[in-house]
Amino acid sequence: MAQNLYGPRVRIGNWNEDVYLEEEIMKDFLAKRDKGQLLIQRNRRLKENLLRPMQLSISEDGYIHYGDKVMLVSPDHPETEADLFLRGDLSLCMTPDEIKAHLSNELEVPCGLSAAQTKIPVGRNTFTILCAAGEVIGQVLRYGQNFRLGITGGFDDRMLYLSSDHRTLLKSSKRSWLQEVSLTHEDSYLNCWQAAFPHPQLRLEYEGSPVPANTKILITHCHTNRGLVAHRHLFLRTYFGKEAEVAAHTYLDSHRVEKPKNHWMLVTGVPRKDLSTMLDLPKPPAEDTRALEQGVNH
Repeated sequence: MAQNLYGPRVRIGNWNEDVYLEEEIMKDFLAKRDKGQLLIQRNRRLKENLLRPMQLSISEDGYIHYGDKVMLVSPDHPETEADLFLRGDLSLCMTPDEIKAHLSNELEVPCGLSAAQTKIPVGRNTFTILCAAGEVIGQVLRYGQNFRLGITGGFDDRMLYLSSDHRTLLKSSKRSWLQEVSLTHEDSYLNCWQAAFPHPQLRLEYEGSPVPANTKILITHCHTNRGLVAHRHLFLRTYFGKEAEVAAHTYLDSHRVEKPKNHWMLVTGVPRKDLSTMLDLPKPPAEDTRALEQGVNH
């Protein structure tokens, strides 16, 4: 009967090469760890930048200005075309591809977008109102005036622009197959947008007037004349969870008026330290409530 003549301490085969290979792997691992190049470290840095707290601009005159840092918020409204949809105010957010986000610490270009249930200004949802053609930083933005929307994603040396172009067979939004909206580093006319008054009968009258902050407006793409829209009923699986699709398409009701899904607000900051945005301010009581309170006090 054969006997095993080798003890557990006996080295057989290419033991020297195996030991050398293990040492090299460990050296490479430690070197990458010290340089912050490990996959988990790079992924953590990307997420930290995207979720870095940001400070919104405070509007002293109640209007939006070039250079202001704002959040683009789709106001809460009931979705009549679907049973399941995201409720509440949704903010426009930078949304890197889930797989690519796990493999890199840099922002992909072009980068996707979504609408998320968050009211806290962070790197992925804080946009800057940028000049389009000769405007001056600090100048009031007016209805019908071109502007660009830039976002850094929490990085200090990056600026991506909200962009769109006509739909093609190879390029469209993921769920609705409508005109795609994305973030790009290229500076072109495809990055230009305009604000419009929501009611069409008063739109011409408000042309050239200052755009108010924290008020419902329409945001229209200059090149394609399509309105920015949040599809609350079309869900996307993102790096940060379930969020809604964003596209460029104008929805009109039977009276040729843009539907609430095309409404947006340029939300600014608030002077109070305990609040993040103007949306956090408590709403004033209704007139009848005030009258009732005064009657009780008397």
